[in-house]
Amino acid sequence: MKRSKLISSLLILLGTLSMHSAIAQVADWHQLKIAPLPPFHPKEPKRIELPNGMVIFLQEDHELPLIDGSARIRGGSRSEAAAKAGMIDIYGEVWRTGGTKSQTGDQLDDFLEVRAAKVETEGSADSTSINWSCLKQDLDDVFKAFTDLLREPEFRADKLDLAQREMFDAISRRNDDVGQIAARESTRLAYGPQNPYARVAEYTTVAAVTRQDLIDWHKAHVHPNNIILGVVGDFDSGQMESRLRQVFGSWPKGPAVKEAEIKVEPARPGYYFVAKSDVNQSSIRMVEPGTTRKNPDYFAIQVFNEAFGGGFSARLMQQLRTAKGLAYGVGGGIGTSFDHLGITRLSMATKSESTVEAIQGLYGEIDRLAKEPLTDEEIQRAKDTILNSFVFNFDSPDKVLRERMAYEFYGYPPDFLERFRAGVEKITPADVSRVASKYLHKDQLAVLVVGNASEFDKPLSALGQVSNVDITIPPPPGEPQPPAQPGR
Repeated sequence: MKRSKLISSLLILLGTLSMHSAIAQVADWHQLKIAPLPPFHPKEPKRIELPNGMVIFLQEDHELPLIDGSARIRGGSRSEAAAKAGMIDIYGEVWRTGGTKSQTGDQLDDFLEVRAAKVETEGSADSTSINWSCLKQDLDDVFKAFTDLLREPEFRADKLDLAQREMFDAISRRNDDVGQIAARESTRLAYGPQNPYARVAEYTTVAAVTRQDLIDWHKAHVHPNNIILGVVGDFDSGQMESRLRQVFGSWPKGPAVKEAEIKVEPARPGYYFVAKSDVNQSSIRMVEPGTTRKNPDYFAIQVFNEAFGGGFSARLMQQLRTAKGLAYGVGGGIGTSFDHLGITRLSMATKSESTVEAIQGLYGEIDRLAKEPLTDEEIQRAKDTILNSFVFNFDSPDKVLRERMAYEFYGYPPDFLERFRAGVEKITPADVSRVASKYLHKDQLAVLVVGNASEFDKPLSALGQVSNVDITIPPPPGEPQPPAQPGR
């Protein structure tokens, strides 16, 4: 295998370098001269736009006799009605399990299994997708199954019922895991409970979803002008382009997807508590709205995040975990998302007996940024970490294709991947200090604590007014409402 030979060569090279270093007996590692990273120019996929608006990317990769494809379709759960929250999750499952007009989902399973192939569907916040993976020799059969499911799904009623019952089960268990509670409730604090990124499915909203809803969604969104299709693998681009033009070229355009309205209404700064009496540690989240990746400060933010809360060498981990022993884990930073505000989030897990002290310690590190900015050494280490690991995120054709499709989907420049590295390299300590003060606001943070108050070192109210968060799960339709229950 080419990749195996490359890895072996790298290991040999690393061993040789280590041996040479030992022989040289350098007294101080600062004396080592590290060569600059070579230019980064990943092989770009071929971009094709059909007259009907479908955008296609083709990325050849002849290492293995495999061909994978993915169609990303605009429109996701952030556009679903609040009264039917969870519909896109159900849609993403039943689209596949419900099969096509000519083949049930179970029959499709058998058809694909004997070919060691896959055709899968899923839903997400801003899109839905359908993917295939197969051996090169099975492309004709698997691609036909893919196109049949793309254009003629059946959404069979028995599979809808099964998907709803699975979601009911997930709802019933959603308060079992402290981390899940902390992530869900901190998102609601940062965005506001009515924000589509903060909504959660309930028994009533899931029960309200009908088969006709799934059919209507598919008819409204699955049109060529709303689709980005990427194909990677062992094929000839000219032949693949011809095939795709023949299959999709005559597909008429449909209406463009309406952009979702995403209002951000963060909770007021302060302290929010979810009681969880069956745990011996606290999960802490400090949140506020962040920014987007289109922000010119994005590269400086990435460096700040890595230096301040990005890993074991970051300041938060070194101070609060290593030096003070206040956290099992701590990290986070200024949040960025592709096309909506991300969430600035600092996360910490600590033993119950150090909850208030840990919060004060985290506050102290935020304050310290103004008095003792991140040092040149901390910033350089962060930049090195980002740049040295960067290539491994895009070290295969399929990873490059996936990233390129994301830039197309969100309207970013085609060379954003290359701009990222150049942007990080140019960041100065002054840039990092500026974004820290501009986007991280101690007095605007909503602080969520999930834990066992009876074991806290001090009452949470010692820090300020505390609002209890009710995580009671509303009952299924027809059942009485249980009393409010902040936690258990």
